[in-house]
Amino acid sequence: MTDLIKQIAEDLQKQIEGFEPELNVSDIGTVTEAGDGIARIHGLANVKAQELVQFANGVMGTAFNLEKESVGVIIMGDYGGIIEGMSVRGTGRIASVPVGDAMIGRVVNALGEPIDGKGPIASTSFRPIERIAPGVVQRQDVDTPVQTGIKSIDAMIPVGRGQRELIIGDRQTGKTAIAIDTIINQKGQDLVCIYVAIGLKKSAIARTVGILEKNGAMEHTIVVVAAADESAALQYIVPYSGCAIGEEFLETGRDALIIYDDLSKHAWAYRQVSLLLRRPPGREAYPGDVFYLHSRLLERAVRLANKYVIVKKDFNEALAS
Repeated sequence: MTDLIKQIAEDLQKQIEGFEPELNVSDIGTVTEAGDGIARIHGLANVKAQELVQFANGVMGTAFNLEKESVGVIIMGDYGGIIEGMSVRGTGRIASVPVGDAMIGRVVNALGEPIDGKGPIASTSFRPIERIAPGVVQRQDVDTPVQTGIKSIDAMIPVGRGQRELIIGDRQTGKTAIAIDTIINQKGQDLVCIYVAIGLKKSAIARTVGILEKNGAMEHTIVVVAAADESAALQYIVPYSGCAIGEEFLETGRDALIIYDDLSKHAWAYRQVSLLLRRPPGREAYPGDVFYLHSRLLERAVRLANKYVIVKKDFNEALAS
């Protein structure tokens, strides 16, 4: 037995002495350019689109452009401390936000962090901000109305649960007022409301929150904010963050109303980020995928069917010739 133990010890010693450590730097990059909320990274050979990356100072970013020699990253935080030569590493995951009932009544930023001074949010669940919209078979017919509290709308152009509705008009014509009135009208109902403020002045956001609190509507409302003085990157991701928060209620059998105020400023933020990253501009300098930007967001607003059945059928004749 002693000889066996000695032999094992000698074998282990030989393996330890012959071990040569190797450093894998495929997920490490270096900042070559930084400013205006974006950074260009050399390296990160294995990074994926929309993957979170972390700078050496702890600030997070999202891989936005995957180029041959570099990666364009939008910075989700304070970019003042990010300088050339700083190291960056991939995380292998995409951006996510806290979700759940603990979010109700709170005002949070684009990353789901509380900004209302009421302390941390006691949520243990997180959801990625990007997600593929449910397919046609999984959707339920629009058959249940959302009462806005405005008789002309409810009578002539009712809004249904699972429906998308555009509120369009000139400046100062009451578009936001319609949305706020709809949120207030849900008091005591079974509908959770999410108000996403994109590129608005902080004074306007504070006024809206004050109106909701005055009317007791914050008890069923979540406010997600990317103000006008925040980076274009945060204004770009904030509607997706709000949508992820709403999807948590969707998949737990509850209904949620989400309001984006407004998507024009979201398109402006996307244009700014795209131009900074030198994406090819199209009409009015918007990138070519600006329509997909909003369609992939709005198609996530659905009402899931309680059950659905796919019937298998054998076709005796060719469907096309």
